[in-house]
Amino acid sequence: MASSVFLSSFSSSSSLQLSSTFNGDYLASSKCFIGAPVTSSSLSFSGNKNSYSPRKFYVSAKKVSGLEEAIRIRRMRELETKSKVKRNPPLRRGRVSPRLLVPDNIPRPPYVESGVLPDISSEFQIPGPQGIVKMKAACELAARVLNFAGTLVKPSVTTNEIDKAVHDMIIEAGAYPSPLGYGGFPKSVCTSVNECMCHGIPDSRQLQSGDIINIDVTVYLDGYHGDTSKTFFCGDVDEGFKRLVKVTEECLEKGIAVCKDGASFKKIGKRISEHAEKYGYNVVERFVGHGVGPIFHSEPLIYHYRNDEPGLMVEGQTFTIEPILTIGTTECVTWPDNWTTVTADGGVAAQFEHTILITRTGSEILTKC
Repeated sequence: MASSVFLSSFSSSSSLQLSSTFNGDYLASSKCFIGAPVTSSSLSFSGNKNSYSPRKFYVSAKKVSGLEEAIRIRRMRELETKSKVKRNPPLRRGRVSPRLLVPDNIPRPPYVESGVLPDISSEFQIPGPQGIVKMKAACELAARVLNFAGTLVKPSVTTNEIDKAVHDMIIEAGAYPSPLGYGGFPKSVCTSVNECMCHGIPDSRQLQSGDIINIDVTVYLDGYHGDTSKTFFCGDVDEGFKRLVKVTEECLEKGIAVCKDGASFKKIGKRISEHAEKYGYNVVERFVGHGVGPIFHSEPLIYHYRNDEPGLMVEGQTFTIEPILTIGTTECVTWPDNWTTVTADGGVAAQFEHTILITRTGSEILTKC
C-alpha cells in the first residue's frame, strides 16, 4: 500500500523547472551551445536611396540537467498521447458494503483502535534474525493471498466479492488485513481499476471485460506487515494496456536489481524512470514506497522517479518498491472518499509492488510464494 507525498514537501533538487535563455548575452561555459552572432540588415527606403540598418542579435541555449530533460520529455509525451490513448468507460463508484468483522482473538496493529491516519515513522525497519523469520512469514502469506485474489478477476465479479474472499483467507490464517481501519480505510484490500492509480475501495461495481485491476494486499501476522500488489487483466484487454502492465512490472524488477547494502536509494528511481521513458510511459511521483515491518509505513521513502534524495541502503533493512506508471498524465484527482485516486485525464495506470530485504550482495524478494 503506497504512501503519498506532496510536491510542496520535496527538496529543491527534485522540483527543478525548465528554463530557457534568449537574452543576447554570450554564455561563457564551453558546455553550452552558443549561437554565433548573426547580422541582420533591415531595409528602409528614403527617396531613391536604399539605407540599411544592421542589427546584431545572439542566440543562446542553456544546457539542461538530466532531470529537467526528463520532465520536458514527459510533458511532451503526455501531450502527444492525450488524443491517442484508448479509454474504458469512466470509473464510477458503486455501493460500499459495511466493514467486515475480525475475530477478537486476532491481534490488531496499533492504529486500528484510533482510526486516525498515522504519521510516517522515522524509524527504519531493520528486523533482527527472529524478526526476519516473522517478516518472511507475513510476506509469504500476503503473496499467497494476492495470487488467490488474482484468480477471482473475471467479468461480472465485483471488487466487493474480491475483498470478502481476501478478508476470509487472511482471517483463516490468523492474520489481520492491514488496510482495514488504517486511517479509516473501510475495507481489507485495495482494488484499483483502470484509471485508478491506487487506494481504490472495493464496492459493488462489476468488473468488465477489458478492465485492468491492481490488487494491493497487506497482512499483519505475528507483529509484522507483509505488503505486495499486482495488476491483473480481466477478460479481453487492449494490447496497449497489456504493454503498460508489462513495462510496469519490468520497472519494479529493474528497481529491485540495483538494491544492496551500501547502494543509494536514488538509484531505484533512476533505473525505473529510464525504463519507463524508453517506452513512452510516465512515473507517478505522488505515491512512494516505504519502510515496512512492525510498522506499516516508515522511512525511508522510496521515490520511483529521478531524484537527488540522500541515503544508503543497509543490510537487514526491509522496504517496499511499488512504481505506478501511466499512459497519459500523472496528474491525479482524489475522490470525496479521501482514498480513491484516479488519473486526471482518465488514462489507465498500472502498479506492481514487492517487499524486499536488503542483503550484503543484493536483495531478497520476501513477497513470493
